Amino acid sequence: MIPHISLPNALSPDECDRLITLVEGHRLKDAGLVGGTTAHTIRRAEIAWLDDIAEAAWVMDRMISLTAQANREAFQFDLSDFGESPQVARYTAERMGHFDWHADIGAGQWAAKRKLTIVVQLSDPAAYDGGTLELRPDSNITQASRARGTATIFPSFTLHRVTPITAGTRWSLTLWSHGPAFR
Repeated sequence: MIPHISLPNALSPDECDRLITLVEGHRLKDAGLVGGTTAHTIRRAEIAWLDDIAEAAWVMDRMISLTAQANREAFQFDLSDFGESPQVARYTAERMGHFDWHADIGAGQWAAKRKLTIVVQLSDPAAYDGGTLELRPDSNITQASRARGTATIFPSFTLHRVTPITAGTRWSLTLWSHGPAFR
């Protein structure tokens, strides 16, 4: 199995700008963890759920086809749905934005069904320092592409993190594809 794949141009720069503008027009909330807890030592970011923004419905259509393509080419997991809303996160230097090592699969109603995690880089990489998405599928750490509009897709059980932001703002889109338990 491939640890992760990158799909350049999953969203165009104009689409990234459009999505950021839509989210900025709505109230962002303090990001929590699976189970609804908040722990700023683990995660410090602000988020918006796209199901709350009707004008962002086009995003899910695009991501469904990209995820299906990636799954066929690299993972061949038994996928059934996207039961959770896509999430846009804003990590800022002012808040020391970060998300420490974690896996997206967990014990929650939806987290237990997560099979693939999809993260799309919405910001221009020149707009911030730090904020690198790092993956640890084994004993080695790899860095995801920082190219704007690139989707990084990986199994939800893969450990990953967003390193602390030291300057500027990083925006990302995350969603999860679900399916029956791994066997």
